[in-house]
Amino acid sequence: MAKGKKSVFFCQNCGHEENKWLGQCPACKEWNTFVEEKMSVTTAKTAGAVRLNENKLATLSQVSMEKELRMTTQIQELDRVLGGGIVPGSLILVGGDPGIGKSTLLLQVCRNLSNMKKSVLYISGEESLKQIKMRAERLGDFSETLSLFCETNLETVRAVIEKNRPQIVIIDSIQTMYSEEVTSAPGSVSQVRESTNVFMQLAKGLGITIFIVGHVTKEGTVAGPRVLEHMVDTVLYFEGDRHASYRILRGVKNRFGSTNEIGVFEMRRDGLAEVANPSEFMLSGKPEDATGSVVACSMEGTRPILIEIQALVCQTSFGMPRRTAAGTDYNRVNLLMAVLEKRLGLPLSNCDAYVNIAGGIKMNEPAIDLGIVLAIVSSYKNRPIEEKTIVFGEVGLSGEVRAVSMPEQRVAEAKKLGFTTCILPAVSLESVSNITGVEVIGVKNINEAIRLI
Repeated sequence: MAKGKKSVFFCQNCGHEENKWLGQCPACKEWNTFVEEKMSVTTAKTAGAVRLNENKLATLSQVSMEKELRMTTQIQELDRVLGGGIVPGSLILVGGDPGIGKSTLLLQVCRNLSNMKKSVLYISGEESLKQIKMRAERLGDFSETLSLFCETNLETVRAVIEKNRPQIVIIDSIQTMYSEEVTSAPGSVSQVRESTNVFMQLAKGLGITIFIVGHVTKEGTVAGPRVLEHMVDTVLYFEGDRHASYRILRGVKNRFGSTNEIGVFEMRRDGLAEVANPSEFMLSGKPEDATGSVVACSMEGTRPILIEIQALVCQTSFGMPRRTAAGTDYNRVNLLMAVLEKRLGLPLSNCDAYVNIAGGIKMNEPAIDLGIVLAIVSSYKNRPIEEKTIVFGEVGLSGEVRAVSMPEQRVAEAKKLGFTTCILPAVSLESVSNITGVEVIGVKNINEAIRLI
């Protein structure tokens, strides 16, 4: 065997490999993403014959289907995002901004599982045992089935997992792990890819569930090649302002469940607490009889969430009006204002407009279009909207109000929180006819909706 070293250039975004540096990646079309890494090269003088194991071939009829037994984390919001619980032998990636609560949430999972007499191994490459102990004392009592291990060497970590065979393993974080067989520095494309591949083999081969913590870049994606997300079974992202109290856990990829569900948490001194009713949490502090404020309903998976949309419209002092959108799509706000100016004749071209979704939450569902329109009109005409009124519906370029999915769940959530009037698309009236206790009003276009308020 002849051994040597050569320089290889990797794309930090997608992991594409080239023999020379390129300004643009030919695979993902990103610019200035190539980094140079030294790699050991082993070439064989003679190639042996490839042997096939025909016993591994199987038809679909020969594959036995057994109902997967999920393991609950006793955190309902996390179980919801995972699709009902932890699937044994799965590889789960948890990403998020620094200080958002990734390690805190996983340590709470370790506490719950260890108290259920599950063997858990927490491997930290960033913190010492004393630092983990300090955080654990804030979270509560831990069982003796939880083991801690501080190490960054991949070969050592693999040997410890194979020897102890725990049911759950936490890797915090994947960017700190390094393999001696790869010459590049920890956190590089080669090291992250090699470490993830090793943990994937351990998870599938030994039936161990492995949680991997991943740092994120300034764009909000997991640092390292995108192939990292392709290798794992589930990708979870922590969202939210680190200075705010709430956190949102969103499933971006899930081979064992839906990717439409979200989990809502509140950061407290004793860890992350579940928010069982996010609608009530988001509407707390809503002002009374304020112009430009309306409550809309958005769906996140199967969960309806009521949000307060605020708008402020005033005459501009400059030649070009200023438009700002916080929590929703800026281009969508400009489009809806153009619809109002064209279909209703409102002179908004000389007005500054500021649209905000209270609470700092981000929503891009088309169902909040009608809420944005009514909030803008309410602020422009300086007329408040009835406090117990909720609206939802998609607005088209012709000013029509189009149907949205699951209107009955939205109306039922509004009724539960005490709303008495619901303005929704007229085509959705039939599906909510069996709900009583709420006045349901259907509108065909934005003209009808504005006349109602």
